[in-house]
Amino acid sequence: MTVSAITDETWTRLLRERAKRPNDFVEALTGRRRRALMGADRRLLIVAADHTARAIVAAGDQPFALANRRDLLDRLVRILRHPQVDGLLASADIVEELAWLGALEEKLVFGTMNRGGYLGAKWGLDDRMTAYDAEHVARLGLDGGKVLLRIEHTDRGVATTLVDVVAQMRLLEERGLVCIVEPLPYVVDSTGLPTLDRSTDRLDKIVSIAAGLGANSMLTWLKLPAWTSAITLGGATTMPILLLGGDPGENLDVTLREWENALQVPNVIGLVAGRPLLFPHERSVEDMTERAVRLVHGVRK
Repeated sequence: MTVSAITDETWTRLLRERAKRPNDFVEALTGRRRRALMGADRRLLIVAADHTARAIVAAGDQPFALANRRDLLDRLVRILRHPQVDGLLASADIVEELAWLGALEEKLVFGTMNRGGYLGAKWGLDDRMTAYDAEHVARLGLDGGKVLLRIEHTDRGVATTLVDVVAQMRLLEERGLVCIVEPLPYVVDSTGLPTLDRSTDRLDKIVSIAAGLGANSMLTWLKLPAWTSAITLGGATTMPILLLGGDPGENLDVTLREWENALQVPNVIGLVAGRPLLFPHERSVEDMTERAVRLVHGVRK
């Protein structure tokens, strides 16, 4: 039986302190023990929890899995307890709560930045900067920021997003901070809503676009799907690449094989996984975390 990482007493105190002593949450973040960006094996396993800021709360067959904040934080604490889970990608609310809970000591923290393209919105590809900005990423002691870049050829919002993304990339670089860019190909479906396009030929071009953004690329990392072709991962760019997790649902074994294969590409430095770790199909959070740790930090073939 899984033991909760957040007791009733702790949860009650968190709710009380949110209203009574809000500065404590920021102070817990800025005062946390830091670590080097890369460890000895130069590989990273990051747990992602920035979905809710873009109205993504479903996982597998559970339509509101991520909407239960206590359960979400409990799962994140259990994942971050593993010494070989390197850090977190999340929005400010979740980052602050985990810092207050003491879960981010000696962990990397990446702040999600443009979450304005809410799931289901007609303006979905106009991904405005609604979460962290470069100034706060630096001032709060985060290790970098992450931007989403969804490319579709007819939506004018994409151009706005491009300009915003490049501006934040430059501001992060000026502060000596990593910018993780997540470029993805999209199409507009028959209802007018944006939908992920899994065509690898489009992704090849989009990786090249993302790699060429900004006036300095030394602190740019890419976040790409594991189903990206090995040719694209290994040949389209020299930039460090982190694999994204997605929401595999019942197809978790397929996703694990995709991760394992993609992690053999030399410039793939690790994995950013959210729902596969948080809500693994018919597995415990701890078992799935251990599987991911072995894939990322284990010996390469």
